[in-house]
Parts: sequence; structure tokens; C-alpha cells
Amino acid sequence: MTWVEDEAFSADQPFGPQTLPYGVVDGQIAVRVGDQALPLRPIASSFGEHADLVAADTLNPLLAAGRQAWTDVRARLVELTQASAAPRGAALIPIDNAVLPFQVADYVDFFSSKYHAENAGRIFRPNDPPLQPNWTHLPVGYHGRAGTVVVSGTPVIRPHGQQRGPVFGPSERLDIEAEVGFVCGGPVTSRVSTSAAADHVFGVVLVNDWSARDIQGWEYVPLGPFLGKSFATSVSAWVTPLDAFSAARVHTPPRTHAVQEYLVEDQPWGLDLLLRIDWNGTIVSRPKFSDMFYSFAQQLAHMTVNGATVRPGDLFASGTVSGPERNQLGCFLEMSWGGRDKITLAGGEQRTFLEDHDTVRITASAPGPNGSVVGLAEVVGTVLPAS
Repeated sequence: MTWVEDEAFSADQPFGPQTLPYGVVDGQIAVRVGDQALPLRPIASSFGEHADLVAADTLNPLLAAGRQAWTDVRARLVELTQASAAPRGAALIPIDNAVLPFQVADYVDFFSSKYHAENAGRIFRPNDPPLQPNWTHLPVGYHGRAGTVVVSGTPVIRPHGQQRGPVFGPSERLDIEAEVGFVCGGPVTSRVSTSAAADHVFGVVLVNDWSARDIQGWEYVPLGPFLGKSFATSVSAWVTPLDAFSAARVHTPPRTHAVQEYLVEDQPWGLDLLLRIDWNGTIVSRPKFSDMFYSFAQQLAHMTVNGATVRPGDLFASGTVSGPERNQLGCFLEMSWGGRDKITLAGGEQRTFLEDHDTVRITASAPGPNGSVVGLAEVVGTVLPAS
């Protein structure tokens, strides 16, 4: 028996000992154990040479320490949380006050679901081929705005902007994008090979890249997303370590042609994650991350191949996770087919895009070792009226 008295801290639950995600609660690093948090500062001496890392008030020092430190700290956490007696100074606290657990350095958003890319192409450019010629050769992406990455639970104010006409005003086609994000660490470097990706990816979060489709549709030609995306990006409050996904690794879908050498993988880095999108209490979609055309290792390799660096605290997101079926789409643009079709919620409410006071909650899980379940902490946000 473990000293942790929490029914949610078991292998058949998403935040059991197989997961142990990191967050920041009450100004200190903590690890989630079931539905509670274990602050690490009071037990920092249990981590030996890594005591200063776990006693910090943000994850950034741990991110900078690199892969060996991540492995050592996680191994010690498994020992401590599975012990029959609590470490001296250990106390479990509520998880309610979790904040953004790391300082975001740079933020990059990719566009790596073939299903989403084809659907978006058909909606935005109905008279052109749905995929641009470059899409199957490289992970398309753009640089976002690190300063508007916010923690799960932060309300999202409906943005203003220019729309087709042109007219100016609050967005009337506010949307979500259900994505998976990767928190970077390790030494500052460029040209990261796919085989070295795990040395620079600390962990995984869920991302909602809120999108104002009317603003985006007017501005995105020829340079791509800007104000239609940069007003808010929500991320989970808890970072699930990459090491927790050892049993969830899969190959990316088959390709019709070879990729450039720098994108070739020597091991599978696709992830078998099942996402769930909840709109005002109704599950409207269950996208599968295993459908993504490019892995995070290929995205990181492409992001740095030109000499750009990856730094501790960098965040990059997968792009909208969508599948081939109607109940596997990752944004409301696709579900409503550009506003043409109504989406019915519980109680008979109908939507195409988000209305004020709507709440969206994205959750996900993955298979863990020995039949366990690995959880990714939710990312949730509620829309507030335009200010």
C-alpha cells in the first residue's frame, strides 16, 4: 500500500503512478497524484543533487537541466509516491490553484493533420486543390505569440479585428482547435535530429488554439495566420512527462513518397492519444492523435533545420487533431463546414461557432504500461463577451 490516500492514484486512473505530471501550485513545483498535488519544495532534500531544481517556483530550471535530470527526478518521484511511508515534510494539497507551470519562450503552431488540412482547404479555397504542393513534404507551421499563452481555466475574451468587407468588430466566428503541445528543454541548440528529439522534449500538454475564423479568413493571404490566432492559446496546467508515453508510441500514417533525409525517423514517435472535445457538457468529437501525418520529432527537426534554436520553455503545438469521421473533427470550422451545418448540443441547443459564455473542455488519455491509462490534464476555457 502506498502512503498516498487518493482513490484516483491508481494505475487504472489517468493520474496514477504511471503518469505523475508536473505543475506549479501555490508558488512551487508540484506533481499531480490522483486528484491532489504533492509540492516538491518541502521534500527537495529527497532528490539529492537535483534538490534545487525541484525547489524552484517554475519548471524552467528543470527544463534547462536536460534529459538525465528529467529521468533521475521522475525515477525518484516514482519511488517516493509508491513508498508505504510518506517522505518527511510531504503533504498533499488541492490542485485548484495551479498556474502556468513554465515561462513560455517561443511558441510555434503546426498544421499536421492531413484530414484537417484537406477540410480547411476545401472550406477556405473551394476552387483550388485542398492541399498545397508543399504539405506532404514538410510540416507546415507558423510562429505564434508566446505572451498570450494562458493556463487552462483562463477566460477568453472574444477578440476584435478586421473581417471581410473590410469591416471591423468582434469576431462572430470564434472557434477552437484541439491540439497536443510539446514543452521543450535541454541545451540551447539548432538542427535537432529526429533521433535527438527526446533530449529536447520534456513533456506533453493539451492545447486549445482559439481561432477567429472571420479575422483569419480576411488576413491570412499571403502570409498566414496573425490576429485571428494570436489573442489566446490555452494549455494544460499539468505537463505529462514524455517518459510516461513509452507504451503509446506508434508509427505515423503511411506516405505516398519519401520525405527529406532530415525528417526520416529511426524509431516511431507518433503517439496513440485519444482526445475528447466537450462543448457546454456535450462530447462533440473524439479525435485520434495517431492520425497525425507528422510526429513531434519531425516537427522539431523541421523547426530547427534552418539554424533556429530550441530553448528551455519553448512550446510547439501539433495543429488541429482531426480524423476521417464526422465525430473525429478537431474544430468547429470543420464540424459546421464553415458555418453551413448546425451542431446540436445537449438540451437541443444548436451552434455553428462559439457564443458568449460557452465553455469548451478538451481532455485526452493514452495507453500506459501494463494496461494502465496515462492522462493529459484538461484544457478548458469559457468565452467572455468582447470588451
